[in-house]
Amino acid sequence: MNFDLQYKKADDTDIDFLLDLRMKTMNPHYETSGLSTDRETTLQRVLYQFEKADIILLDNQPVGLLKVDRTFTNIEVLQLQIDPSQQGKGLGKKILSDILEEASLAGKIVSLSVLKTNKAQHLYTSLGFKITGEDEYSYFMETERQ
Repeated sequence: MNFDLQYKKADDTDIDFLLDLRMKTMNPHYETSGLSTDRETTLQRVLYQFEKADIILLDNQPVGLLKVDRTFTNIEVLQLQIDPSQQGKGLGKKILSDILEEASLAGKIVSLSVLKTNKAQHLYTSLGFKITGEDEYSYFMETERQ
């Protein structure tokens, strides 16, 4: 599927959108995992490495968030959230495929973590991510170096 996807650096004017997005996309998983979903904790998660946050735009409308940390050897997907109204259309797969292609060209590993209660882990597995570790709440996944 061909998407008109663009990215815009997040700024303070995006905080309300990002708070709402995070509550819609992540709070159900946090609740199932027994983790905090209060506004202050949610805001702290939004602000985590905020300088790396990009708003995902589809047809010039904000539909998600992507936070990526790029190092010399690794690309870590810190957060990827797609508005529930846009999920299941292949956006996440397209975004991750682009990141995987970038990593492959640069000889880097892509890593991420996913809550054990989040069904997105099936998408990650289908794209070649393997579980490399876990803690009480999350799986740690990465691709092989190309």
